[in-house]
Amino acid sequence: MFKKLLVANRGEIAVRVIRACREIGVSPVAVYSDVDRNALHVRYADEAHLLGPAPSRESYLNVEKIIEVARRSGAEAVHPGYGFLAENADFAEACQKAGLVWIGPPPEAIRRMGDKVAARRMVGEAGVPVVAGTDVMYDLAQAAAAASAIGFPVLIKAVAGGGGKGIRLVKDPAEVQAALRVAGGEALSAFGENAVYIEKFMEPVRHIEVQVLADDHGNVVALGERECSIQRRYQKLIEESPSTAVDAELREQLCRAAVATARAVGYRNAGTVEFLMDRDRRFFFIEMNTRLQVEHPVTELVTGTDLVMEQIRIAAGERVSFRQEDVALSGWALECRVTAEDPFNNFLPSLGCIDYVAEPSGPGVRVDSALFSGVELPYHYDPMVAKLITWGRSREEAIQRMRRALREFVIVGIETNIPFHVQILEDARFLAGDISTAFLEKEFSLTPRGDGTSEEVALLATALLTYLKGKSAPLPTAPAGVRIPWRTAGRSAAFEGRAGGTGWRRSIS
Repeated sequence: MFKKLLVANRGEIAVRVIRACREIGVSPVAVYSDVDRNALHVRYADEAHLLGPAPSRESYLNVEKIIEVARRSGAEAVHPGYGFLAENADFAEACQKAGLVWIGPPPEAIRRMGDKVAARRMVGEAGVPVVAGTDVMYDLAQAAAAASAIGFPVLIKAVAGGGGKGIRLVKDPAEVQAALRVAGGEALSAFGENAVYIEKFMEPVRHIEVQVLADDHGNVVALGERECSIQRRYQKLIEESPSTAVDAELREQLCRAAVATARAVGYRNAGTVEFLMDRDRRFFFIEMNTRLQVEHPVTELVTGTDLVMEQIRIAAGERVSFRQEDVALSGWALECRVTAEDPFNNFLPSLGCIDYVAEPSGPGVRVDSALFSGVELPYHYDPMVAKLITWGRSREEAIQRMRRALREFVIVGIETNIPFHVQILEDARFLAGDISTAFLEKEFSLTPRGDGTSEEVALLATALLTYLKGKSAPLPTAPAGVRIPWRTAGRSAAFEGRAGGTGWRRSIS
C-alpha cells in the first residue's frame, strides 16, 4: 500500500478521497489554487501545496505543476477525483512516466472510451446493444444526409464530449448546420476538439448506468444500477439506486452488458457504463465514464462498498475485495446535488460568501460537501457545493428522509437549488417512479418562490441571528419605515410559540 497519495482535485470529492486515505492508513496530500487557500480539503490534508492562480488552466489543469508537487511531496500515487483531469489520458500517462501510480483506468482505456464513435463501435462488436448513430461527421452535406437516414429527431454530439457539453438536439434538416457549428464550437472550447457524430434521439427514455470495478487479476464486478433520469440540460440532478424500472432479470442483463463493455476495452479500476432504456425496457449503450462518478455514494449505500477505498486498493495491485455473487442490493438510496444556483431565476449562479451553514444528519443521512460557515464560493469552478444522500429500507423511506434532510439543510448567504429538490420530491409522478430524461422539461413545473413571509423564512432568519450573536457581530437593522417580512414572520411565530419549538409544519416553495 502507498504511504502518500496526492489528490488532484478540490471541493467535496477531494475531501471524500482524503477521508478514504485516512481510513486506509495513507497520508493525503492536497493541492489548491489561490482562491482555495482556506478550503476544507486544504485543512483536512496532511500537507497542501499551491498550484497557482484561480483559473483552472493555471491550477487544477496544470499537469506539469501537479506532477512537480507530487514528486516534491513524496507522494507515490495520484487520485484525480472527477472533473478536471480525471478522464485525461495524457495526464494519466504523464503520471505513470513520472513514476507515480495512477488511480484510474489505463490511459489506453481512457482514450478508447473518450472517443465516443470508436467506443460505440467496440462495444457493439462485444455484443452490447448500441443506439443507432454515425461515425465522425466532417461536413454539412454528409451530416444532413446521415441525419435523414437515421430519422429526425437526432442528437449532434461531440466525440470528446461529457458533462452535457457539446450536445445539440436537431428536429429537422434546417437545424443541422447551426447545431453542428454550436456543438463543435462548444466541444472545442471544453475539450480541445470539435469533431462530432450523430446519434438517434430517443424519447421517452430512462438514463440507467451500471457501476463496475475491475482489477489487474482479471476480475470485473458490476455493482447494480443507478437511475439518473432527473436531468436538466443533460446535467444529472437526482440519482437513485436501484431503479424503479429494473427488476432482477433486467439487472442481471445490464450487469452482464457492463462487464462485457469493461472487458472489451481492457478496463481497470472504477468506471461507469451508461445506457438509455426505452418503454419496452430495451437498453442501449451510450458511453462509459472512465472515472469515479459524482453519484457514486448511492451505490455505496445500497451495496455497503467503499468505492474510493476499492480504487486505491486496486491501484496498489490488490484484487477487488468481493466477487460478483457477493453483490446484493439492500434498501434504497437517493442523491440530490446541491448547487449554488437560483432555481427561481433560470438557475443563474449565486456566488459569494456562505455566512452560515447547518448540514442535516440523523439515521440514513449522508452529506458529502466542503462547506463551512464563512467559506467563499469562487466563480471559477462548478456550482455544485454539496451532495445530500439518504438511505432507507424502501424507496418511500429514502424519499421521506431526503425531504426531512433537505428542510434541515440551511445555507445562508447564497441561493441554492434546495427548494427545487423539495418540489420534485413532492411530485406525484416522481413518487410513483414514472420518470424519464424529459421529466423536468416536459412534465415538471417549478412553483414560483413565495413572498418571504413563510415560517421557513422565520426559521432561517432565527438561525442567522443566532449565528451573528455568537460572533458578537452587530445585528442587521433597517431604515425607519421599512418593513422586513422575515421579522414580521418571526414575531408572529414567537407569539404563537412556534419559533425554536417542535412539531410545527413548514413548507418550502
